Amino acid sequence: MTRGCKTCELISRRDNGNAPPWDEILRTPLWDVVHNYETALPGWLVLVVRRHLSAVDELTEEEALELGSLLRKSSKALKEVVGCEKTYVIQFAEHPEHPHVHFHVVPRMADMPEAYRSTGVFGYSGSGEAQVSEAEMNALAARLRPLLTV
Repeated sequence: MTRGCKTCELISRRDNGNAPPWDEILRTPLWDVVHNYETALPGWLVLVVRRHLSAVDELTEEEALELGSLLRKSSKALKEVVGCEKTYVIQFAEHPEHPHVHFHVVPRMADMPEAYRSTGVFGYSGSGEAQVSEAEMNALAARLRPLLTV
């Protein structure tokens, strides 16, 4: 765990068995799949590498291979569960609290307003809009989990 990394703190919470269902949709030895806790868009997932890395080139071959599989499975599961047209996959690891490699898998809904498409999708993150409730994130987690484990 790296000091000052909120992502590492959340991984530790999961490791200690203190995470709600939305924060442990799927856990593998290498990756965690969770729901974004600061969004107004239901189904906004985050794939988090379990060891602290600050750049994608630091992934092992095994981590990279599993990432590819999880990106595909997450996108397919979101299409089925939230009915999105496609997904966006985004990676920066630049937020001061989250300098840890993680990938956003964001459902792009057919009726999504033009202003929220492409990079505008971040308008749903930490916005003034009502955030997805914990109950809704937990319900989505229960529907997504079986689709990710196949």
